[in-house]
Amino acid sequence: MSKTGSQNASRLGIIGWPVSHSRSPLIHNYWLETIKRAAVQREPTATGDWPKTYERCPIDPADDFATALDKMAAEGFIGANVTLPHKENAFAAMDALDTAAEALGAVNTISFVDGKRIGRNTDGGGFIAGLDEAAAKHTQQHKWRDNPVLVLGAGGASRAIIVALAREGVPQIKLVNRTKARAEALEGLSDKLIIGDWDARAALAQDCHLLVNTTSLGMAGAAPLEMDLQQLADGALVSDIVYTPLETDLLARARRDGFVPVDGLGMLLHQAALAFEVWTGVLPPVSDALRQKLVADLTG
Repeated sequence: MSKTGSQNASRLGIIGWPVSHSRSPLIHNYWLETIKRAAVQREPTATGDWPKTYERCPIDPADDFATALDKMAAEGFIGANVTLPHKENAFAAMDALDTAAEALGAVNTISFVDGKRIGRNTDGGGFIAGLDEAAAKHTQQHKWRDNPVLVLGAGGASRAIIVALAREGVPQIKLVNRTKARAEALEGLSDKLIIGDWDARAALAQDCHLLVNTTSLGMAGAAPLEMDLQQLADGALVSDIVYTPLETDLLARARRDGFVPVDGLGMLLHQAALAFEVWTGVLPPVSDALRQKLVADLTG
């Protein structure tokens, strides 16, 4: 069990190694400042005082993770996000977990409350919210929930997305990975899951209203994702969860061919918003102003 936090707790942060590249401080400090400035009256926050700062918190994988968390709580942190390589370490160090974190075996949001560490996972919920934001601008906005979905990749992000899609009631989730055994290892995540061959990915896209790329293909410095999109349903959403580059080759081709491209900023921003709500009791707006601020930081 974690130690009781400081009576003047007012700090938030992002835990990782390395963590210097994280854009989370930009996002959360924007909300901390704009929401505090705009609010005339505010409900008490989930953890007490309104947070004052959101910081980068590097934790060496060689260090004891639970001890590092105790130190953060003692130094005035009320919560933190968690990124690579610590999501599984965070899971093991929690006193309590939400259902998403339990299902995934990974935590990306920690709260220090009454001497306990509470772990949550907002990745899947953030992905769904980002999809809905993109889909709401198009006539196909609700069809992806009622039709088959194709997911490429079997890493940690894929796990979160599969669990979230299943909870949204998607009738069939087709999963392919370059190493099929890694995809087969995820079979227990949902009874809606169907494992296919990587080389059959274009054919498996038939009638799918959503394609999600969670692989590294298309990232800056990586090979592009080679895949014919023509089997997708008309107006399908095409999601690429990376955001460097912001528009991957996959998204450019999707736009050109009449599909709805969904870049990785939606998931990044909306999972952050859900974490912010955990700590403050306020679900912040994912505004165009914030998005443009983030885009400028990524491309500047």
